[in-house]
Amino acid sequence: MTTTATAAARVATKRHLLMCPPEHFTVRYEINPWMNVDVAVDHGLANRQWERLRQIYEELGHRVDVMAALPGLPDMVFTANAGVVHNGRALVSNFTHPERQPESEGFLGWFREAGFRPASIAATRNEGEGDVLTVGRLMLAGVGPRTARASHQELREFFDVPVITLELVDPRFYHLDTAMSVLDERTVAYYPGAFSQAAVAVIEQLFPGAIRATEEDACGFGLNAMSDGRNVVMSDRAPGLTKQLEAAGFHPITTDMSELLKSGGSVKCCTLELRS
Repeated sequence: MTTTATAAARVATKRHLLMCPPEHFTVRYEINPWMNVDVAVDHGLANRQWERLRQIYEELGHRVDVMAALPGLPDMVFTANAGVVHNGRALVSNFTHPERQPESEGFLGWFREAGFRPASIAATRNEGEGDVLTVGRLMLAGVGPRTARASHQELREFFDVPVITLELVDPRFYHLDTAMSVLDERTVAYYPGAFSQAAVAVIEQLFPGAIRATEEDACGFGLNAMSDGRNVVMSDRAPGLTKQLEAAGFHPITTDMSELLKSGGSVKCCTLELRS
């Protein structure tokens, strides 16, 4: 059980975030197990859900930059996949699927115009914060359907930080950010079934007392969350995880992301942290 002192120690830190409106969002191809081209998207609802997410961030005091959506790129709303930004440097994603590869130039242009230096497209297959979660000066990097193991060395060299490899083994959790959430510099939540046994051992060693989500809450995309160290913005489809976070002294803020979930994305997928 979390003590009052532990709960009081949770401190929110203001963040700088990048979002892109779902102006062209739809499901017109299937590149993960959650996508179904036969399921219609309610564009009005998708926009309202995205606007509500942005509003939550702004109400919490975070700075939100909004980039323009480009026609023909329905998944550009998922800015977590734009790249990795750390110490003002931007390594732009090198997407696995041809459907998303044109996004790279669009994201690169935004980063350069915003003043991030250097900014370049990754040489190896790498899908940004979808598979790279930063914990202080440490990066946790997934290897699985979307990001190549070789990209982890590129991350080390580009950012000059330690990178820990975590293997994903369940295709439903095709990105690390669908199976793990960084809550603060000492705490993570994750779904063990998404990872290899070796990866689970590493996570438990690095983060003693890590919060273990159930399969039900993971499939509700509860782990695809954005935490500022105290407030955890997350899907409203993970009630068990919400209770676990409250018990650990965090402040969950749930929101409806049902339309974006049709493409296999939720809160974190729509949010890239810009670490300068």
